[in-house]
Amino acid sequence: MAGERLVFKEVLPKQGLLFTEQTPMPVLCKPKIIPMKSVTLEKLETMQKEAQEAVKRQEQEQKLQGVFT
Repeated sequence: MAGERLVFKEVLPKQGLLFTEQTPMPVLCKPKIIPMKSVTLEKLETMQKEAQEAVKRQEQEQKLQGVFT
């Protein structure tokens, strides 16, 4: 049994309907480019930078006000 192969004879009907099976074929798509950083991460980084710059500006303003008084 292990070495033997079964051979099937093809039978086509002389009259009537003939049905065939179609197997789904894989469809290859273009590769998608994924950004290194997500949009939300970039937004968070910009918000953090803006907050740090605002703190620095406030500190500089306080120093300038302290010098003039």
